[in-house]
Amino acid sequence: HDLPGLHMFHRFYQEVEETSGQPPAIIFESTGHYHEPVLQFLEDQDIAYYLINPVISFEARKTSLRQVKTDKADAFHLGQLYYKEDLEIYQRKTDKALNLRLLTRQHSALTESYVAIKLQFQVALDCIFPEYHHVFSDLYGKMSLNTLLNYPTALDIHSVSQETLAEEMSQYGARRSQSWFLSKAAQLKEAAERNPFQSQISHGQLVSLCMYIQLLFQYKEHLSELQKEINVLAKSFEDYRLIQSVPGIGDKIVATIL
Repeated sequence: HDLPGLHMFHRFYQEVEETSGQPPAIIFESTGHYHEPVLQFLEDQDIAYYLINPVISFEARKTSLRQVKTDKADAFHLGQLYYKEDLEIYQRKTDKALNLRLLTRQHSALTESYVAIKLQFQVALDCIFPEYHHVFSDLYGKMSLNTLLNYPTALDIHSVSQETLAEEMSQYGARRSQSWFLSKAAQLKEAAERNPFQSQISHGQLVSLCMYIQLLFQYKEHLSELQKEINVLAKSFEDYRLIQSVPGIGDKIVATIL
C-alpha cells in the first residue's frame, strides 16, 4: 500500500484499459483503515471503484463448497461477486461527513477505554478504601475524585477534622450549603471508621490509585472536547433537526446516524 506499489497498480490498470478498450472494474473490501491508501489513490486518479462490505463478501464465500481463505481465492470471490450482484460504484462521502464519522468513532473508542479504566480504578479502590463507594452518589464526579486524590486512605481521613474536609470539598464547584458539606464530611469520617484497611497502605497501591484518578480526569476532558466538536459538526447538517425530532434520539445518536 505504499506509493510505488500504487503507481505499479496504476500502470497495470492503464495497460488493461488500453488492451480491452474500456476501464477495468476495481473492486475491493472495506477492511478497517487498511484500504484507505488505495481508496485515496483511486480518488486522486479519478478512477471509479466498488467498495464492498466485508459481511457481504463473507456471505458470498459461504456459498462455495470449498472454503479456501487466501488472497488469491478472496480476489476470485470478489470478481464473482461483481458479476453476480448488482453493485453500485462507490460514492465517497463529503469531507464533512468523513470528519463526523471519524470523530464519532474516536469518541466510541475512547468511551470503551474510559469504561475499562473505571473498572481498574474500582479494583484499586477496593484494595485501599472500599467503604468510599458509599460516600458519593457519583463516584467519578469532580468532588469525589479530588477528595480521594487528597485523602486516598482511611488513615488520611482520620488525620483531618470534619470541618477541614467540608471546607476542601466545597472548593470543587458544587453549589451546596455548608451544612451539606459538613454532612458529607461526616459520612466520609464514618466510612473511614468502617473501612477494613486501617493500617498503612503500600506505596505501590497509592501510586496506582492516583494514576487511575488522573487518567479518569484526562478521559473525561478528552471525551467532553470530542463531544463538543461532534455536536458543532452534526448541527451543520441539513438533516440534523429532522433526525433529532425523533423521540429518544439525542445528539450522540444523531451524529452516529449522520
